[in-house]
Amino acid sequence: MLLLLLLLLLMVMLVMMDMKIVKMVKMIVMMMMMMMMMMMMMMMMMMMMMIMMMMMMMMMMMMMMMMMMMMMMMMMMMMMMMMMMMMMMMIMMLLLLMMKTKPNQRIYMGSAL
Repeated sequence: MLLLLLLLLLMVMLVMMDMKIVKMVKMIVMMMMMMMMMMMMMMMMMMMMMIMMMMMMMMMMMMMMMMMMMMMMMMMMMMMMMMMMMMMMMIMMLLLLMMKTKPNQRIYMGSAL
């Protein structure tokens, strides 16, 4: 692209040494260069944005994973609690049964346990 532009400039200079035309060409070349620079900048910005987006996505994923893990942990804890509660209830029931029963029956209960 740039090489072609330079060649064009040279051609124009060789054909017409009129200052006005040369100035114009120079201006055009400068404009082109500016455009190229702008394009490069835009590309860089786009790339940066993309990277940022990716990073954000990764962060979100990590957060989601963490949340999931937390949820799982909570569920496990709940299950454990439930189990403990059940066990406690069972023990309580047994104790109540023991309390209710007569002394001679209580021994059999103990032996059964």
